[in-house]
Amino acid sequence: QVQLAESGGGLVQDGGSLRLSCAASGRTLSTYAMGWFRQAPGKERESVAAISRSGSSTYYADSVKGRFTISRDNAKNTVYLQMNSLKPEDTAVYYCAADRRFAIATASLTPTTYDYWGQGTRVTVSS
Repeated sequence: QVQLAESGGGLVQDGGSLRLSCAASGRTLSTYAMGWFRQAPGKERESVAAISRSGSSTYYADSVKGRFTISRDNAKNTVYLQMNSLKPEDTAVYYCAADRRFAIATASLTPTTYDYWGQGTRVTVSS
């Protein structure tokens, strides 16, 4: 079973940047498709980005397309989310998730398809 730990959240001004990291332990990350999701206060969890096991395929929610970039370094057992041009509406707790059931070049933006979740890291964007 894989354990996930997010880091890199914090307070940033409108238009700023942050890079989130998701470090995996317990299993080799290369066997998992990975996703980033977020949940704002009073709202349901929503998808942000996903990446296939190989890293060859990436997927983005429309709300972050062109601003966020998901990547992975399987040698470091870490997945990243580079967030640029942040907006106040990006304020949320960000979670990474993992699942082994995807083919090597696929992933999903649907949170229910992921079995393993981290504890989350909070991102606050001030206006």
